[in-house]
Amino acid sequence: MVRLPGRFGGGSARRPGGPRPAQTPDHPHDRHEAPLKGSSPTRVERDGSPERRRPPGALRAAVGGRSVAGQVFVLQVVIVLLLVVAAVVALVLQVRHDSTVEARNRSVAVAQAFANAPGTVEALKSPDPSAVLQPRAEAARRATDVDFIVVMDTDGIRYTHPKPDRIGKKFVGDIAPALAGRVVTEDITGTIGPLVQAVVPIKDDGKVVGLVSAGITTAKVGGTADEQLPLLLMAAAVGLALATGGTALVSRRLLRQTHGLGPHEMTRMYEHHDAVLHAVREGVLIVGGEGRLLLANDEAHRLLDLPADAEGRHVRDLALPADTALLLASGRVATDEVHRVKDRLLAVNQRPTDIQGGPPGSVATLRDSTELRALSGRAEVARERLDMLYDATVGIGTSLDVTRTAEELAELAVPRFADFATVDLFDAVLSGGQPEAATTLRRTALSGIREDAPLFKVGERIPLVDSAPQARGISSGRAVLEPRLAEATGWHAQDRERSAHVMEYGIHSLIAVPLRAGNLVLGTVSFWRSDKPQPFDTEEVALAEELVTRAAVSIDNARRYTREHTMAVTLQRSLLPRRLPEQDALDIAYKYLPAQAGVGGDWFDVLPLSGARVALVVGDVVGHGLHAAATMGRLRTAVHNFSALDLPPDELLALLDELVARIDQDEAEESGNSPVTGATCLYAVYDPVSRLCTIARAGHPPPALIHPDGSVEYPDVPAGPPLGLGGLPFETADLELAEGSRLVLYTDGLVEDRERDIDVGLELLRTALEQAGPSPEDTCRTVLDARPPARATDDIALIVARTRALGADRIAEWQVPADPAAVSDVRAAVTRQLARWDLDDLAFATELILSELVTNAIRYGGDSIHVRVLFDRTLICEVFDTSSTSPHLRYAAMTDEGGRGLFLVAQLSERWGTRYTPAGKVIWAEQPLP
Repeated sequence: MVRLPGRFGGGSARRPGGPRPAQTPDHPHDRHEAPLKGSSPTRVERDGSPERRRPPGALRAAVGGRSVAGQVFVLQVVIVLLLVVAAVVALVLQVRHDSTVEARNRSVAVAQAFANAPGTVEALKSPDPSAVLQPRAEAARRATDVDFIVVMDTDGIRYTHPKPDRIGKKFVGDIAPALAGRVVTEDITGTIGPLVQAVVPIKDDGKVVGLVSAGITTAKVGGTADEQLPLLLMAAAVGLALATGGTALVSRRLLRQTHGLGPHEMTRMYEHHDAVLHAVREGVLIVGGEGRLLLANDEAHRLLDLPADAEGRHVRDLALPADTALLLASGRVATDEVHRVKDRLLAVNQRPTDIQGGPPGSVATLRDSTELRALSGRAEVARERLDMLYDATVGIGTSLDVTRTAEELAELAVPRFADFATVDLFDAVLSGGQPEAATTLRRTALSGIREDAPLFKVGERIPLVDSAPQARGISSGRAVLEPRLAEATGWHAQDRERSAHVMEYGIHSLIAVPLRAGNLVLGTVSFWRSDKPQPFDTEEVALAEELVTRAAVSIDNARRYTREHTMAVTLQRSLLPRRLPEQDALDIAYKYLPAQAGVGGDWFDVLPLSGARVALVVGDVVGHGLHAAATMGRLRTAVHNFSALDLPPDELLALLDELVARIDQDEAEESGNSPVTGATCLYAVYDPVSRLCTIARAGHPPPALIHPDGSVEYPDVPAGPPLGLGGLPFETADLELAEGSRLVLYTDGLVEDRERDIDVGLELLRTALEQAGPSPEDTCRTVLDARPPARATDDIALIVARTRALGADRIAEWQVPADPAAVSDVRAAVTRQLARWDLDDLAFATELILSELVTNAIRYGGDSIHVRVLFDRTLICEVFDTSSTSPHLRYAAMTDEGGRGLFLVAQLSERWGTRYTPAGKVIWAEQPLP
C-alpha cells in the first residue's frame, strides 16, 4: 500500500479488499464512523471542498476538545494565556524593581548634592544652624520632589525637617556608616509610608562634621508605573483577544479541513481512502511543487511501469517519455492529453492542487486509451491548425505596413502549412488606393523552405490569365485547389516556360486564395508544396481560406492607414512654408522632421513685419492625423492674418486662444462630444533697430538663447496656458539681444518623449547647443545629431535665428514740431538723407509720402511727432504720433477738398499700414529700392 508522507496513524499494511477486523471505538463519538462507508450525505462548500453534514452541536463538540481542531484550539489558547500572564507579571515586577532603584538613586543624589553645596559646612558652624539650613533644605526638597531633607549633627540631632516641630529631635535611622564616611541607604516604613532614605556625611577637611538625609516614598516614584498598569493590563487583554481570535480562525480552517473528525476517525478515513485509491482502475499520481512524485496508486504503477521506489523521486528520473515527464513536472492544466507510453496510449488529465489555497503540486489521472490511437493523428493535426490560426491572429498585422503584413502571412504559412507561400497584390493597394479592374499583379511577399525556387521574385509583375488558378479565384471569390499541377492546363498557360521550371523543381500542388476585404479584392495568395509528398486536400482549402481571410483584414487596415497617412503628409507639407521670406533682420535655418508613425501638427513660420521687424512662430497641435494637420493649417493661416495687424505677441496669442476654443466648440456640436483640440504656440518679434525681441508663449517649451560668446541660457519667458483653455491672459518678455546671438525655437518632440522627462531633454539640448558651430545651419545639424537614436513618436520643428542689427548709418530720425511749416523742413531733410544713401530716384515719392503722413499727424495726431526713415531691403518711412486714431483710405469725390493723402501714399508705396505702440501709433510706408 502506498502512503502519503506525514499521514496520521500507522494504518493497516494489508492490501485493500482483504478481510478487515472489527474495530471497537475508543471514544463515544466514534460511533458516528459508520456513515463513512458511503451512506452519509455530503455537501460542497463555496471553496469547492466537501464537508460532512454534522448534527446540531457538532461544531461545539469539535471545538470542545474531542476533534483534532478542538484539541489544537484549546492547546494554543492555554499557551497564549500563559505567555500573556507571564509577560504581565514580569512587567509588574520589573516596574516595582525600577521604582525602588530610582528612589535610592534620587535620595542619594539629593543628599550628596545638599551635603556638598557651598555654605553647608559654614551653616553648621554658625550659632544657629537651623535658621540657615531650614530654608535651604525646604527649597531643595521642593525643587527635587523628595519627601524630606534632614540635616543633623554627628549625634543625629535634627537641624532641619519638613515639620518644624521635629527639629532638635533625634533622627530615626542608622547613621553609624555615615559617621564613618560612607553613604548608607535603607528601606524603612515611616509615618508617610514605605520609603527609601539615604544618609550622607558632611565633611570638612576630611572630618565628618554633620549628616544629610534625603528620603522619598516608593509610591511617589512608582506612581507613574501604577498609572500605566491599567493600560498594560488592557494591552495584555487586547493581545490575548487577538491571539485567541487568530487561534480560532486557524482552528476553524483546520476544522474545515478535517471535517470535525477526531484522531481515530481520521485514521479510519485515510484507510478507506487508501482502499478506494488502490481499487480504482485509473492511474492516480500526486506530484509535489518541486516535481517529486508523492503518491502513485497500483494502476499508475502498472500503466507507467514505475519502479517500487518511485515515491520521493523526481518525475524526470522515472524513465518516462520526455513529453509525459515534462507534463507531470510542469503542473499545468491538461485535459485528455494523449501521450504514448511504450505500447499504450494514455489520456492524461492534470489539475494543480494550489488553486484554492492547497499545497503546491498537481494531481494527474491516467486512462488507457489505446483505442484512440487512430484519432490521435487527426486531433494533433487539428490542434496544429488551430495553433496556426491563433498565431495568425496575433502575428499578422503587427504593423500598419502593407508589405510587412503580406510578408508576415507568407512567413507564417511556411513550413507549417506549405513549402512556399506567395502574396500578390495590385499596385493600387501598395500605395493605399482602392484597386480597380486590373490585369497584372505585383509579387509583394515570398517565403519558402529554400531560396532558389523558380517562382516570380518579389517586385516582379505577374500577368493575369483567365485560365490561371489565381485569376479564377479572383473572379469567383473562392479558393481554387490544384492538387496536381502537372495536370492543371490553365496554370501552365500563364507562363509555360516558368511553369516547366516549377514542375522540374518539384512543386506539385497549389491552393490559390483571393485576398478579399468585404467586396474589395486586394490580390491573391498562393500556397505551394514540393517536399511534402501529399497534395493539398479540401480540408486544407478551408484552412487556407480562414488564414487568408484573417490576413486580409490586416492588409486592408494597412492599406487604409497608408492612404490616410499619405493624405495627411500631403496636407501637412502643403500647409508648411515652402521657403522662407526674404528679410535682413535674422539669419535663419530650420529643420522639420515628421514622426515615423502618423502625422503630427507641429508647424513654424517666419513673417516679415513693418519697420524691418520679423516675427518667428512655432507651434504644436495636440494629436496626429488629418485632424491635427488641418487644425495646424487653420492656425498658421490665422497667425498670418493676425500678424498683418501688427499686434503685440500677447494679443495675438489671445486671438489664437479664442480661435482654438471656437474650433473645439464647433467639433463638439458636430460629433456630440468634446475632443479638446488644444495647441501650444510661441510667438516672437525681433526688431533689428532696437535689437529688442518680444516673446510670448502659450503652453510651449521655452526658447533657448546662445550668446555670441557661446554660452547658453533659457530666458525667463512667462508660460501661459495652452491655446483653447481661455480665461487667462498671456504675458510677454522683452529680451535685448546682442548682434550675433542665436535664438533657438523648437517643439516638444525635440526634448520630450515617453521615456524621457522634459527637464532631461532640456539639459541634453543645452549640452548640444554649447557644442554647436557659429552658424544656424551648424546649430541645427548638431542638435539633431545629438538626439537619442530612438524611434521618433512626434514631429520635430526646429528654428535657429541669428540676429542682425540695422546699422546707425541706415537710420535717419527727426523730431517734428506740431506746425504745418515744419513739413517743408522734413522734405528737405529726407532729400539730403536720400542723397547720402544714393537713393535720389526715390526723393520725389518719399517727399510726397512724408509730406502727407506728417501733415496728417500734425492735424490729427497730437503734439509729439517723430519721423524715422530706414534703409533696409526697402525704404521704410515711419511717422510716430501720440494719437490712437487709425487713418482709413477712401476715395475722395471731385468736389472734396481733401481726403486724397492716403490714396497718394498707397499709390506711391509698395505697401503701407498702421501699428499701435504704448505711446500712440505709427503710420508706415515701404518703397522698393531701385
